[in-house]
Amino acid sequence: MEKLEKEKLDKLEILRHSTSHILAQAVKRIFPQAKLGIGPPIKDGFYYDFDIDGELLSKNLSRIKEEMENIVKQDLPFQKEKVSKEKAREIFEERNEPYKLELIDEIDDSYVTLYRQGEFVDLCRGPHLKSTGEVKFFTLLSVAGAYWRGKEGNPMLSRIYGTSFFTKKELDKYLKQLEEAKKRDHRKLGKELGIFDIYPDYLGPGLAVYHPNGSIIRDIIERFEKEEHLKRGYQFVVTPHISRSHLWKVSGHLDFYRENMYVFSVGGQEYVLKPMNCPGHIMVYKSKQRSYRDLPLRLFELGTVYRREESGVLHGLLRLRGFTQDDAHIFCLPSQLIDEVRGVLKFALFMMDTFKLGYKITLSTRPVKYIGSEKSWEVATDALKEALRREGLDFEIAPGEGAFYGPKIDIQMEDALGRLWQGPTIQVDFNLPERFDLTYISAEGEKKRVVMIHRVVLGTIDRFLGVLIEHLEGKFPVWLAPVQVRVLTITDKEIPFAKDIYEKIKSEGIRVELDSRNEMLSYKIRESQLQKIPYMVVVGKRETENKLLTVRKRNGENLKNISLENFLKMIKEDISRKK
Repeated sequence: MEKLEKEKLDKLEILRHSTSHILAQAVKRIFPQAKLGIGPPIKDGFYYDFDIDGELLSKNLSRIKEEMENIVKQDLPFQKEKVSKEKAREIFEERNEPYKLELIDEIDDSYVTLYRQGEFVDLCRGPHLKSTGEVKFFTLLSVAGAYWRGKEGNPMLSRIYGTSFFTKKELDKYLKQLEEAKKRDHRKLGKELGIFDIYPDYLGPGLAVYHPNGSIIRDIIERFEKEEHLKRGYQFVVTPHISRSHLWKVSGHLDFYRENMYVFSVGGQEYVLKPMNCPGHIMVYKSKQRSYRDLPLRLFELGTVYRREESGVLHGLLRLRGFTQDDAHIFCLPSQLIDEVRGVLKFALFMMDTFKLGYKITLSTRPVKYIGSEKSWEVATDALKEALRREGLDFEIAPGEGAFYGPKIDIQMEDALGRLWQGPTIQVDFNLPERFDLTYISAEGEKKRVVMIHRVVLGTIDRFLGVLIEHLEGKFPVWLAPVQVRVLTITDKEIPFAKDIYEKIKSEGIRVELDSRNEMLSYKIRESQLQKIPYMVVVGKRETENKLLTVRKRNGENLKNISLENFLKMIKEDISRKK
């Protein structure tokens, strides 16, 4: 089954790569002055970058698609050519394509591969379909700005996004899903619901500000997480946001991760704004000599870290430059390793179940650039496999996708639309204990090397919240909702009774608001629904006289003649059960 799925994805990638070449050919036909960037297939589609005014492309998107359809009708063969670098340079110099020339200069081989269809030629490894006529069902989606090769400081190009499928049914299904995704976009809902915003002109891109509603949700999630960590024997620590670069030299980050770090000078000393929490936790472990009786030692921190992400990859809460991780490091004996990994797997999947998220598990192995011995990598990888096997969990192998210091298990979160998002990770590390000389005293009185596990069970709190907003379409369950109940009056005469109801609900620790404005009830209800408040208590003449409530749920269901006592019992059950 997995093999068939991979073959299908490979064919889709070839289809979409071929469609991106058709897009580039269409743009060059209509705008010969446009300079070509790159046009790879991506998850769910493809894009092509052009050095031309983006507004011009946006205004002519339908015209470009029509020209693509003409190219498909022409059924032009995709022709592969292998030429020398010198010949390739001549071809693209003649065509005045500076970005292609830059790419050619960086190719180590003496020969390069080109693909032609009709008058169009591109620098490309392929593969492609046999001809343009095989591309049947495609559409263009949007135009956006993108730095050349994703690097700030490079020219800003215009990127056309599109998608392509083998059947009309698949394309229609994807476009329907795309419309649903737009309604769920956490950036749009985050602003509308008063959860968060980003102010690039003042604070800078990739730095989120949480408004009161967002702060409430974050606080609930973080308190819940802390309680669950305490149950599982974790101890809490707090580490500084900056530290001397020497710490990061020892850890290896300065050699392997420097381009993603903020490095600066203070008083003649080089400092780093921490990109991760592990070296700080290592300092806690090193604060005294540990015995085998002290292990496993589980240290947890909700630690905010900072990474130099390129602006082209920033995306609301899903990709930030400053974010908070539910970060923990477990220091254990080699004999405890598999059981500790199993414990983290159980914890992570408990969190997925609590928030009603599906998941997909991947085991990522040794990358090209790594530290430590092949033997230690083999032992660490085998331990992760064995833990997954003992838990009876299905997983896929991602060759070469591990961190530079160790292999890892990635648990991708699956949302209501079937999309996968980066989430919990579990990494086994024999290398940092070596670099920092982390030891314990064995039962025989000898110094032995400890094993270290890096893990998060949600990922970053920020990304998780962004995923949760889209997964739930902003309709947070009662236990997470910033406002759980809103009391609505019909006329001013009911305000005294409404205030009494409001105060009693508030005294039970429930997050409640009172809306006694002189507005139509329908307007108040509509506003509360837009703000996705779970319960609305409507207070009119009948409710005031009978001392009973009319409760309107977010889904439109009405509960009539319910006592305040029963309503409070119902909402408390919702909260305690995390419905």
